[in-house]
Amino acid sequence: MITGIYPVLMSTDVAASAAFFTERFGFETVFEADWYVSLRRDNWELAFVDADHPTIPDGFRAAATGVLLNVEVDHVDEEYARLMATGDVQVVLELRSEDFGQRHFIVVAPGGVLVDVIEPIPYAGEFAAQD
Repeated sequence: MITGIYPVLMSTDVAASAAFFTERFGFETVFEADWYVSLRRDNWELAFVDADHPTIPDGFRAAATGVLLNVEVDHVDEEYARLMATGDVQVVLELRSEDFGQRHFIVVAPGGVLVDVIEPIPYAGEFAAQD
């Protein structure tokens, strides 16, 4: 029986990666070592491991790349304003609405992980029939 599934992202700066999600998105640290941090918010879990840690097999010790984490929220415009007010978040996709049912923006977390902050909205255009 599976009792849980959660992403563990390899990072070159575990502390900075964890701090981004605790400070920006309200995650709480549930386990912390100098090479690994486990975070939780409500029922959601996210962890970071040092990319050079010996538990990572040889040949795979590299920071996560090509990762896009979706964070769904109730009010994306408010989240955008809140994160922009910090003055230290890099936005790579400005807030916008998509016909495929999302109003969203994308920021970069430490290590290059993309975080897509999303509010579901009604489908429009060619996707309207999917409602």
